[in-house]
This record gives sequence, structure tokens and C-alpha cells, in this order.
Amino acid sequence: MNVTETSRLTLRWVEITDAEFIKTLLNEPGWLNYIGDKGIRTIDDAKNYIENGPRAMYEREGFGLFLAERKDDRAPIGLCGLIKRDGLEDVDIGFAFLSDYQSQGYAYEAACATVEFAKEQGIKRLVAITTKDNESSSRLLEKLDMKFEGYVTLPDDTEELKKYGLTI
Repeated sequence: MNVTETSRLTLRWVEITDAEFIKTLLNEPGWLNYIGDKGIRTIDDAKNYIENGPRAMYEREGFGLFLAERKDDRAPIGLCGLIKRDGLEDVDIGFAFLSDYQSQGYAYEAACATVEFAKEQGIKRLVAITTKDNESSSRLLEKLDMKFEGYVTLPDDTEELKKYGLTI
């Protein structure tokens, strides 16, 4: 199901048929370094991640991580969407893109469309979290007019993360 579009991208629900892409993305060095190893090694692992992650959140919240694909060739290039996490009072915007498509404005384009989607859903405030050393994500969040609000540690985690916020 398509959620929103930009000039170059379509953001849509992640489908089970996207398992190969999900397996690739979740094993990218950037994902492993900044988000963490989710143990996705096989297509079945990826299918389970899709069912128990994005698809479950769509059912529960009406939103989740959306697959970003290029309009011109329908190539999946990343994830960008909204997440309701334990340990955060507000809805969180998250994103991750294949390394081949980073630094080309795709993440910013997808994130802007996701903020607009959040507004349309009646969400009044968004937050974002990132590791202290993920400077590219921090720059993108600041470009979205999100303000650094301090540090947070999520339940069942030990790492202190940078937290940004935006009233929309």
C-alpha cells in the first residue's frame, strides 16, 4: 500500500516480497554500526522481521517503517517512517538507506514526506534517536528542524542515545 510520494520516491508499506531487500539493508555496515545487529541472516529471518516489525506496527498503530523506492525504476533503496517505541513518550521518526543511495538527498526527501504524513495523522510531536557518533543522522535531523533535547537510554539497552524533538 502506497503511503506518500515525493518527486523521486514512493513510500509504501513493507511487504513480505521485500525480504531480500530487508536482508540486504539490515546487514549494511551502517545499519549494523548505528542501529544494531537484528540477526537477519536468511530470507526467512527477513520475512519474520517484516511480519513482527513493520507489518505488526501498521496493524497496531496505523504507521510504521515504510519502504522507500525510486519512482523511475521502483528500486527499493531504504526505510523511512514512524515508530512507537517502548521508552519514548512520542512517536519516533526513523530512517536507513543502502550505502549506494546515501548523500543524494533521498533520506531528507523521505523524512520530509514522513513528517508531512505524521501531521496528516494528527501527530503533534515527533522525536528521533541516534547514536552519539552518527553525525550524518544528526545533521539530517537538524535539517528537519529537530532540536537536540538531551540523551535517553531505551529499555533493555545500555547505550545512551542522542534525542531530538520537533513539534509539528
